[in-house]
Amino acid sequence: MDVPRAEERTSTVVSDPGWLRIAVWLGCPLAGALAGWGVHAIAGWVASLAWVPLQGPFKLIASIPQPYGLLAVIGLGVAAGLVLAYLWVKDLLTITVSTARVTFQRGESERSVDRAAISAVFLDGKQIVILGSRGAELAREKNDLSNVQEAFVAYDFPWRDGGDPYAGDYRRWVPDEPTLPLGANALLAAREKALSGDHGDDAAELRADLGKIGVVVRDEKKRQYWRLVQG
Repeated sequence: MDVPRAEERTSTVVSDPGWLRIAVWLGCPLAGALAGWGVHAIAGWVASLAWVPLQGPFKLIASIPQPYGLLAVIGLGVAAGLVLAYLWVKDLLTITVSTARVTFQRGESERSVDRAAISAVFLDGKQIVILGSRGAELAREKNDLSNVQEAFVAYDFPWRDGGDPYAGDYRRWVPDEPTLPLGANALLAAREKALSGDHGDDAAELRADLGKIGVVVRDEKKRQYWRLVQG
């Protein structure tokens, strides 16, 4: 993507290439169909092996008259592929940068941050992070896009090549940390369980709740590190 200068247009959209979405919508159902064909091809053989657990589905597939059994399994594979494609495309991130604000869109979810409220923008691994005054975290989004930095720089956002200006302030969370605000330990404990169970939506919601009481949290290998918003 060739990012134009800010004065040449009102906004810049950074997103995955269009061919990726087409490839996902075509490739996932095709992969599902091939998987279904493969399952059907080995169903009779697996059903003959007494030591294989959960033989019921394989016996059922092998018992369906042909070609209906093959068509049914391929149809299920295609349906599973379409579901996977939908979830994949829904999770793709689109970033719209303008002189007034930055907007993150993922599926039907959309979130905007005004330029005037932003004090720093940087990458934390594969996540793009936006900070406000006193170091409050305004946004954190998983990001696999290219040319993100160029888009922000083109509109004079405060991009930081050096990463988080508060990186040295983080401390690893331990239960019942006495210096945290009231309620923060309970939220961090609940978030630890969400991280352990790979419940990303719950972890993100709890991160937002922590931000409301002035606690910024980052993760490293499912370990939580925290800092307080200044002031």
